[in-house]
Amino acid sequence: MKRKSRVVQINGVKIGGGFPPVVQGMAKTNPLNVEELIAEIKSLKEAGAKLVRLAIPSIKAARNISIIKNEVRVPLIADVHFNYRLALEAIDRGVDKVRINPGNLSPREILLVAEKAKEKNIPLRVGVNSGSLSRSFIKKLSTSGWSGEERFRIIAEGMVNSALECVKMLESNGFEDIVVSLKSSEVPVTILSNKMIAEKIPYPIHLGITATGPPSEGIIKSAIGIGALLNEGIGDTIRVSLTDSSVEEIKVAYKILKYLHLAEFGPVLITCPTCGRCKGDVRLLSQKVLKAIDGITSSIKIAIMGCEVNGPGEAMEADIGIACTRQGGVLFKNGRLLNKVRKEEMLSTLVREIHQMEEELKGR
Repeated sequence: MKRKSRVVQINGVKIGGGFPPVVQGMAKTNPLNVEELIAEIKSLKEAGAKLVRLAIPSIKAARNISIIKNEVRVPLIADVHFNYRLALEAIDRGVDKVRINPGNLSPREILLVAEKAKEKNIPLRVGVNSGSLSRSFIKKLSTSGWSGEERFRIIAEGMVNSALECVKMLESNGFEDIVVSLKSSEVPVTILSNKMIAEKIPYPIHLGITATGPPSEGIIKSAIGIGALLNEGIGDTIRVSLTDSSVEEIKVAYKILKYLHLAEFGPVLITCPTCGRCKGDVRLLSQKVLKAIDGITSSIKIAIMGCEVNGPGEAMEADIGIACTRQGGVLFKNGRLLNKVRKEEMLSTLVREIHQMEEELKGR
């Protein structure tokens, strides 16, 4: 069951309140390279990002927001650390939301940012990372001898307490346009901390696993951490963090939503793992089909199976599918057998049928 929170709007994009999770991207271009940054933001929007976050490390970067806002049509979030004046400048330049980290701004500085945000009617994200907890907490943790589940629990509790302290301070000063995020590079810590905070606040929650590494590692960490929480109804915006292109992060985020049936975003490809009964090169055929369907946006379920054991069943449950035989394959569409296909024609036939189905769906 989807956790319902208050609705927060970021320049017209609604999050929380039971709305479907929104995919957020983060630009990786140096904010001083304005033209390159604008191009990246446009690519992120085209890939499906509904919100885009920018690192704001300097006053000049903050001032560039007004230039960027004139060129892009997607809400922008300023990511500010250490210097609250950067947040104030970003707000004056028209940013749509500000992310602050209570671990590196003083209470007084946070309230000054909140006052300006309230004046401009924009939300704040209270974003706590496990690596930015207080020095005394980190020191205590490093000398405690805690390990395993106990260590994860202590870190999660520290993150929750940091976020709650900031949220309560904002509330007591009349600011409630809040989004909260708790992120760690440790998947269990992220899951546990978000479960804890979800029961304690009425605000939308942004999900992500931080510093996940290259795609081979980061995709797995993100899918487990973000997916586990979304599956329990927790999470209103998500951002996949990879040491890779920002557009690739968007694609992975949508795949997480797609396979949890939380968003329809392009085709679903089902392929068997193959075994000694396999009658065709499923791996090669799958790779070629995946490449050929890049760019298709309709939600089409495609099956490529290697033999007659469960191949026809899986293929028939798909919108379009093929099951390999000794001579080639048998093609299925919408649960019906279409025809037999020779081995050398399997790829072209399947791709042609997929594109035809795409046209049919768009023509409805």
